[in-house]
Amino acid sequence: MSDTTEALHPLLDRLVRETDAAVLDTESVDAWAQPDGVAMLVFAEDPQRYKEVLDLAVIVPELHAAAQRSFRVGLLRPEAARTLAPRYGFARWPAFVMLRDGLYLGGVDGIRDWDVYVAELHRLLAAEPSRPPGVGIAVKATDAAPSCH
Repeated sequence: MSDTTEALHPLLDRLVRETDAAVLDTESVDAWAQPDGVAMLVFAEDPQRYKEVLDLAVIVPELHAAAQRSFRVGLLRPEAARTLAPRYGFARWPAFVMLRDGLYLGGVDGIRDWDVYVAELHRLLAAEPSRPPGVGIAVKATDAAPSCH
């Protein structure tokens, strides 16, 4: 886990306190995600650059409470969040992904209405693990036979 002495914005600090969230970095996230059960990984960009991060900092504890604390919460600091974002292929900040036993269930990016968050959370909690979408990068085989297209 990352150095917790580095100050968090007060609303992110509140998220950590109210959800008992782990503050994670790129080295600790995979080990944290592996234990049995469901986990929410919160991608927090710099609130000075993305004000919506503070909205999510308020929403996550409410979602956690609404789901009767049925999942663990991990908060990625901005540098780790930027590094790990391509793994999950989301396009907007802020975002969270849901994992079960370290496997991807899905995610929500950008700010949504409360009803959308609740519906998505319930859908994700019931979802089967799948492959994360990743980032849309074209792949070209170098030894493939020529194509007529």
